[in-house]
Amino acid sequence: MTKIKMCGLRRAEDIEYANILRPDYIGYVFAKKSRRYVTPEKAQELTKLLREDITPVGVFVDEPIENVIALVESGAIRMVQLHGSESEDYAAELKERGIPVIRAFKVSSEADIAAARSTCADYVLLDSGSGSGETFDWSLIKNVGRDFFLAGGLTADNAAEAVEKLRPYGVDASSCLETDDFKDFEKMKAFAEAVR
Repeated sequence: MTKIKMCGLRRAEDIEYANILRPDYIGYVFAKKSRRYVTPEKAQELTKLLREDITPVGVFVDEPIENVIALVESGAIRMVQLHGSESEDYAAELKERGIPVIRAFKVSSEADIAAARSTCADYVLLDSGSGSGETFDWSLIKNVGRDFFLAGGLTADNAAEAVEKLRPYGVDASSCLETDDFKDFEKMKAFAEAVR
């Protein structure tokens, strides 16, 4: 069964929705420029409310590695998603510490898929960009040759087709789960049902 990741959670209500819908992963955004940014303290507070069987993932953009490790050690997150220009050594160091790593790639050509194929990260996330809500050319995925999360422009309307055609390890959604910039239970539910 395709895994579900719901990203950009930042309120107690969002966690409550996730606990009901039971995605496999939820994501906290630690990039300060994002409107979905949460502080490390807030993430810790939210994780205490989260079901044990849902994995909290921290989304980072070029964050100093010691801050990332501290967040894992605090129990706020159990997995790391890299969205910046972090080096392979950076990802390898996290893995050496037993921290699972998802590496995001903006896909616009075969070269991006080749880069995704060769990273040491545990998983890759293939995306259209930075939360644009647009899909990318899915035909580029055919040769990825490894487990991947699909992101970018997924909605309750196209998720089932994406799962059927592309067989991703997981799907990742954020903006399509919102109304007026906040998570919407009905949209989260519709997305989860479409994927399942």
